[in-house]
Amino acid sequence: MLFKYKGFDKTGKRAKGTVTASSIEEAGQKLRNQSIYYESLTPAKAFSLESLTRRQMPGELLASFSKELSSYLNSGMTILTAIKLLENQHEGEKRYVSFLNSLKTMIDEGKSLYHALNTQKVYTLPEFYIQSLNIAGQSGKMVEVLTNMGAFFSAQDKIRKQVKGAMVYPAVIFTVAVAMTAFLITFVVPKITEIFEDTDQQLPPITQFVLNISDFLTAYYLYLIMGIILFIIIFKLVYTKTDAFHRFIDGWLLRVPVLGTLIQNHELGRFSYILSLLLNSGVAYAQAVKLAVASFGNYKLISLFENASIKVMEGNKLSNALQLSKGIKLKRNFMQSLALGEESSEVGEILENISKLYAEENEEKLKILLSMLEPFMMLVIGAVVGVIISAMLLPIFTMTQGLK
Repeated sequence: MLFKYKGFDKTGKRAKGTVTASSIEEAGQKLRNQSIYYESLTPAKAFSLESLTRRQMPGELLASFSKELSSYLNSGMTILTAIKLLENQHEGEKRYVSFLNSLKTMIDEGKSLYHALNTQKVYTLPEFYIQSLNIAGQSGKMVEVLTNMGAFFSAQDKIRKQVKGAMVYPAVIFTVAVAMTAFLITFVVPKITEIFEDTDQQLPPITQFVLNISDFLTAYYLYLIMGIILFIIIFKLVYTKTDAFHRFIDGWLLRVPVLGTLIQNHELGRFSYILSLLLNSGVAYAQAVKLAVASFGNYKLISLFENASIKVMEGNKLSNALQLSKGIKLKRNFMQSLALGEESSEVGEILENISKLYAEENEEKLKILLSMLEPFMMLVIGAVVGVIISAMLLPIFTMTQGLK
């Protein structure tokens, strides 16, 4: 893997560049050997034909792989035998079978499961997952870690499905509303305006406003659709390829009322669970923090916790390092719980409870938001349709009164 870094060399000058390594720990060690003290160290996003075909392994599939593999290993099978059995059971799933086959080939050559997962070219796997299995293999806790990882990804997949399911109805309403409004403005309104043109009647401002919108959409709807699609594509490319822009957008999302709280709850809850899982598996605290940081999806939080994890590697407490960091203000109960856990040496147990608390809190908030979203959308749809109908009927009423 290719990692990019920013930091200082032994003379104190700014240094940045890339380094090739199989893991972020190995990359950090290579930089230390070169007397480079890095501030940030992240995987580089290199474009290749391989990156076009390689995709993220679905959470549901990763959960299934972890659970099945842990079950077979717990029954006394070797890793190679377990992988072969998995391959036979999933013959119809071509990509997954290809993934298992690549693991089987490398393990049969004497490579470790960690090495096989890290070098296979079929799926992109979370860095904290790969590194956790690396440590599990060294500490003899492979079954326990795989079981916990399976439970974690199952829970994450369940939450994702619940959110998608809850968003189906509002999404359908929104789509119908947009289609109906576009139909009224583009096709119905121009037909009615023909009546007004024959009378040479002065139109009310609201009617003229709706007619202007109708004329604009009728003349430029293709350009408008193409512009929206182009904007989405450019935004996605810049967001994906430019770390500074990605970090800016992620930081802005954390400041949005309600949405920012939901995002922070989800991210901190996931980090807390992974950190507690690693600590309960026997991973050293500093290394567990470093691995758990890879579970974040928000770039602003990644940057914040990466800088703090460097200080933890130097012997400081994570709560103190985060307290002194500038930028996003983390939730008070998370900071207090983390500080309490570090003081009482019960970080794993306390953070596991925090992760459950945040999951329950997000579930309740999402239910409330979605229950409020439906009537709000109905009101907006009613208002838009009402304005269009009023704009069309008002001149007709004026004409009728003029005939009396």
